[in-house]
Amino acid sequence: MGNEDGDIEAELLAAGRELDKDGEIDRILSVFKLNAYAVLDLQPGVPESDIKKTYRNKSLLIHPDKTTNPKAPEAFDRLKKAQITLMDEKLRAELEEHISDARMLLMRERKLTADDEETRGDEFASAWREKTTWVIMDNEKRKRRQMEAQMREEGRAQRKEEEEIAERKRKREHDDAWEKTRDTRINSWRDFQKGKGPEDGKKKKKKLKVMG
Repeated sequence: MGNEDGDIEAELLAAGRELDKDGEIDRILSVFKLNAYAVLDLQPGVPESDIKKTYRNKSLLIHPDKTTNPKAPEAFDRLKKAQITLMDEKLRAELEEHISDARMLLMRERKLTADDEETRGDEFASAWREKTTWVIMDNEKRKRRQMEAQMREEGRAQRKEEEEIAERKRKREHDDAWEKTRDTRINSWRDFQKGKGPEDGKKKKKKLKVMG
């Protein structure tokens, strides 16, 4: 009887762990993937040690090798990217700036101050997360527009450079061709000056005969 109880307890424990894994996977996939703090379920400004510890615990929990959940690979990939973002000083500072901007915009829209009780409630926190998503998306769109404009400008610059290269090539070929025919032109001109043309020679002979 004791063995049966032990087996049931082990099965319940294993089932509980699977539920934890499935719940965490669903949570990760439900939040905005570009908000690394939301993916790791951390508050902005936490120390680096907390980021490392949280990532380790969650990665061990949802690792694709540790669960049969088909969504585990995608969730694990998002978790890894979030950890990379927060461990990068520049990327982390940029994200924290977006989060701060979102809070400021939300408070301005609602005409609130930092001392208002509303800013500490769950409803405000939820709205803040939504506003953060909007700020991040708006920034991504702006980056994309800047990149597209830069690519267009680089394309114009490249076409201009190619045209200049082609023009220099045409001029070089023209100069080479002109130089190659130089001796022929000079000899032709000398012949002309000396009057050695065939027609000119016949005319001179005819004139001599008349004078004689």
